[in-house]
Amino acid sequence: MSEIIAFDVVVIGAGPVGLACAIEVQRRGLTACVLDKGALVNSIIGYPTNMEFFSTPELLEIGGHPFPTSHYKPLREDGLDYYRRVAFTENLHLRLYERVTGLEGEPGSYQVVTEKGRINCRYVIVATGFYDVPNYLHVPGEDLPHVTHYYKEPYAHTDQDVVIIGAKNSSAKAALQLLRAGARPVMVVRGEAISESVKYWIRPDLLNRIKEGRIKVYFNSSVQRITPETVEIQTPAGPQSLPASYVYALTGYHPDFRFLAALGITCQPDAAQTPTHDADTLETNLPGVYLAGTVCGGLNTSRWFIENGRYHAQVIAARLAGEAAPELPEVLQPVQLS
Repeated sequence: MSEIIAFDVVVIGAGPVGLACAIEVQRRGLTACVLDKGALVNSIIGYPTNMEFFSTPELLEIGGHPFPTSHYKPLREDGLDYYRRVAFTENLHLRLYERVTGLEGEPGSYQVVTEKGRINCRYVIVATGFYDVPNYLHVPGEDLPHVTHYYKEPYAHTDQDVVIIGAKNSSAKAALQLLRAGARPVMVVRGEAISESVKYWIRPDLLNRIKEGRIKVYFNSSVQRITPETVEIQTPAGPQSLPASYVYALTGYHPDFRFLAALGITCQPDAAQTPTHDADTLETNLPGVYLAGTVCGGLNTSRWFIENGRYHAQVIAARLAGEAAPELPEVLQPVQLS
């Protein structure tokens, strides 16, 4: 049987917010272990190649470490390098590619159960984000090998018919990149227009390409099924069959509610299925178990993000160390990005 080791705090999730939590905990004299079922900052690894963050470097910094970059808005690769350097500089205890399967014990004496063993701890911080679980369409053919919910880069689709499902930032950028890589992109949009939340420097570009007819869009339309060669949709004018060698179903993501339930964390009966936690302390229904970052918002995934979620680390660490609540900037207040 695997040896059981002990830490004061186990952080579940090795994204930027999880790393920030471990840093703040360690600085207060507590020992911490960071677990992740995937790689370090696994979600950022899954972002599109050369993706541009929507924020400037200083808003993505953790632990007070400067984020050096020559770009006004850092690229995905800048972020990967920065967070790796911070984790190593802070000498964080990382256990990557180790999936957590449950939580046992009682307040003050928990055991985090993983596929590789057990870790004793006094406190648990859950910073698992939302990017790992797509919002599925639940239509026939969605599990075909040429269908994905994650966009990476356009180059494999030159001279190919590609269907993009969705109308927000990911879909907009994918459609534009596919067009410029020589693909024939077609968008299927459930609503009547491209989302107003698409970034101000992306939306006009997309609207102009649509106006030119270079990107075709079916508004007020829904996907009925996906076949190996087509996407069958229902439009206001009736059914349509769209040729598709590849399909990007970029319909958003949500927290892993089954994982939260496996830990014993409940959710509220609201529209966002908000995980139960105290808004001031971030403590869940389980004493000594805390939430940090995007996962706090449930289905409202635009409520918390790196820029304000990183401050959760200071709130939680101060509480665990018995310190007064820190003075925090206004950015800690959630910002609604519809």
